Amino acid sequence: MMKYLSLILGVLFFSCGNKEDILLPKSDTTVVSDVQDHSPIYIFFRVSEKDTLAEVNRKNSIITTNWIFSIDKRLPLKLVIPEVIKLQEKKHQEKAHRNEKAENFYAYADTVKENLAFLPFTKVNYTMGKPKNNDFVILFKKATDMVWLNGRGIKKSDLIQEFFSIQFITKPHVVTQFEKNMSYGEYIDNKVILLKFDLYSTNPISSNEFIF
Repeated sequence: MMKYLSLILGVLFFSCGNKEDILLPKSDTTVVSDVQDHSPIYIFFRVSEKDTLAEVNRKNSIITTNWIFSIDKRLPLKLVIPEVIKLQEKKHQEKAHRNEKAENFYAYADTVKENLAFLPFTKVNYTMGKPKNNDFVILFKKATDMVWLNGRGIKKSDLIQEFFSIQFITKPHVVTQFEKNMSYGEYIDNKVILLKFDLYSTNPISSNEFIF
């Protein structure tokens, strides 16, 4: 297992042209196993005195390809997502050479199948702020096995069952919110949990995500 994880990290830092580790998030599920025609985006964990910094390296990215984001799992969302937003906008604003079929993926390690895996997020719209008052919010907080459905705390393992047991009078606009101090590694773990919604309903959750 350690040899496998070391191999992933080796590929990452040699691709960057230096010997620096990127600690990838881990999961027990592979969402996408292979991405063809891709370019790398790296976001490194940096410490300057007492401050944690996110350093972006995208010098080898090609606008017409799929982008794979390899991001250090130790970074908090409040540092990661603003950089992701800027990169999303840059790709979207490229008119002359834009490839409408090109997607964006987060890279992570599947520790069960022992492979590098990818999570698509092309259609996600990030907002650094709170959801609207009339939104139905699925809230994930830092370092807990609980999740909140419009303010009601439940175990993450019960999320699907509890959500679909709610008798809505009208179809709600369901959005997700993540605590800004949550680590990127925990964020990916929560995103994999949310993918289980697709097994029970067709896109019940909005592509709008809020970081606050």
